[in-house]
Order: sequence, then structure tokens, then C-alpha cells
Amino acid sequence: MAWVFLVGAILLEVAGTLSLRMAASGPRRWFVAVGLGYVGAFTLLALALAGGIGLGVAYGIWAAVGVALTAVLSRVLFGEPLTWLMGLGIVLVAGGVLLIETGAAG
Repeated sequence: MAWVFLVGAILLEVAGTLSLRMAASGPRRWFVAVGLGYVGAFTLLALALAGGIGLGVAYGIWAAVGVALTAVLSRVLFGEPLTWLMGLGIVLVAGGVLLIETGAAG
């Protein structure tokens, strides 16, 4: 169940971040979605940690997946750039998280 909480935390954090982009350039009511997304994300992250996932592993996965999803969705939703160099950065972050996960298991 801890992994389900972590996935939910990631999705809510990405939703909060995308809502922040909307709030910064559009109606202020998007700040409600920002707050709800971040509060929900941190609540689910706490539940994932309480469920036994290590902080370094959980935060690493959250950061890597969150960065990747936010970059791809900002390209799709807002037309922001997503260059090959940014893609390489995402791959490197994912590789680092994989190393953290492998190190935690050993």
C-alpha cells in the first residue's frame, strides 16, 4: 500500500505544480488547486514513509518521476520546450534514483 501512496503523492505534486503554472499566468482560483495538490502530496508521502518506504528512496523516486512528468506535461499542455538535453537530464536523474534504490536494497 505504501507504493500506492507514493504514486498518489507524485501525481498530486505534479498536478499542484501544473496548477501553479496556471495560477501564475491565469485566474487566481488555480491557487486552490495548488494548495490542495501540495497538501495532498505531502500527506500521501507521509503515509508512504509510514508504510515502510525509506525517505531517500521515496523522495528520490518522487523527484525523478515528478520532474519527468512535469517536463513532459508542460510541453504538452503549455508548449514549453523539452530538448534532448533536458531529456538526458531526466534519464540521468532516473539513473541516480535507480542507484539509490539498488543501494538501499543491498
